[in-house]
Amino acid sequence: MAILCGQQALAQIAVKGETVYTMAGTPIKNGVVLVKDGKIEAVGANLQIPQNYKVYSAKVVTPGLVDAHTSVGLAGIYNVPADQQQLEKTAPIQPELRAIDAYNPNEELIGWVRSHGVTTINTGHGPGALISGQTMTIKTAPEGFATLMDTTKMVTFTLGSTVGDNYNSPKTSAKGMAMLRSELQAAQAYAKKASNSDASKRPDRNLKMEYLSDVLNGKYKALITANKANDIMAALRLAKEFNLSIVLDGAAEAYLLVDEIKAAGVPVILHPTMARSYGENKNLSFETAGILAKAGVPVAIQSGFEAYVPRARVILFEAGVAVANGMAPEQALAAITTTPAKIIGLDKRVGALAKGMDGDLVLFDGDPFEYTSHVCTVLINGKVVSEECK
Repeated sequence: MAILCGQQALAQIAVKGETVYTMAGTPIKNGVVLVKDGKIEAVGANLQIPQNYKVYSAKVVTPGLVDAHTSVGLAGIYNVPADQQQLEKTAPIQPELRAIDAYNPNEELIGWVRSHGVTTINTGHGPGALISGQTMTIKTAPEGFATLMDTTKMVTFTLGSTVGDNYNSPKTSAKGMAMLRSELQAAQAYAKKASNSDASKRPDRNLKMEYLSDVLNGKYKALITANKANDIMAALRLAKEFNLSIVLDGAAEAYLLVDEIKAAGVPVILHPTMARSYGENKNLSFETAGILAKAGVPVAIQSGFEAYVPRARVILFEAGVAVANGMAPEQALAAITTTPAKIIGLDKRVGALAKGMDGDLVLFDGDPFEYTSHVCTVLINGKVVSEECK
């Protein structure tokens, strides 16, 4: 791996690709992407490359990959208590837990996913609690917190029996929903009192209620992990009752509820295609990503979280398996670039190659979804952060 020094970080770079997938239009044959001062300066076919631009060439060029849900940086590579910060098990409802307070920018997993083309992550507290905490968005660049994009992006919820494995209560889906509804109602009352023009009548500050109030008013999206069909329906009912902006996460049995999910206008951050099919995931299907995409449901493919080493899947490989099981290649590339960027609200900066967007690019030596191809060069904010074919 070659890391350029700070002075070179603002270098002028030209990336040539036999095929450039901009994700902002049709693929460009013999395309060129010019990057200056960390931003994309121009994209087009056979562009003239100015003098003093360092040139990189590849068979295929794509935007930097975007992982819409991971616990990388909180969950570490060694699977020991010291590097597992993604789930606090003292209470089942803790929206006040900030991802940034547990994120380790030096975690080895960050470099691992970066070397496989992942340049932006929405990471934070993982599934397993009714409300486990928050997610944050950050680039995977070696500079760590210097590339932080948002300290709080979503608040993470979990519905289903897995919560009962971690806490004394709830033990059933119905109890979990009742607890969530009660907390959200309490947050409604708190928000009403907090808005009182008479400061003496406002409640004492309560971080839990503040963050739940911000979920209720739409400042933060509710990222709801629900895998079984009945829990997915419960998530949709909760969103309707409290007028929440939600994103379905995991959604193993989403193929049973395509019409309902589409009618609700809810995007899905699907489990990794090759996730292990047991427990609440026992009815997952390799075909779900393709089914949702064909139906017009916005779908992103995540690296997710599983309790074994390593604790991060590579979304590029997961998307490739989705292609082998019915998802169109263009849809699969969108599921790890433009769609996740839109879901996390950063599509003006990442997920596509267009003038003015961040200079995040991935250079391949072949078709990105062929197992014989490799990620050979990765740029983040116009800086080359990896030059080893992986």
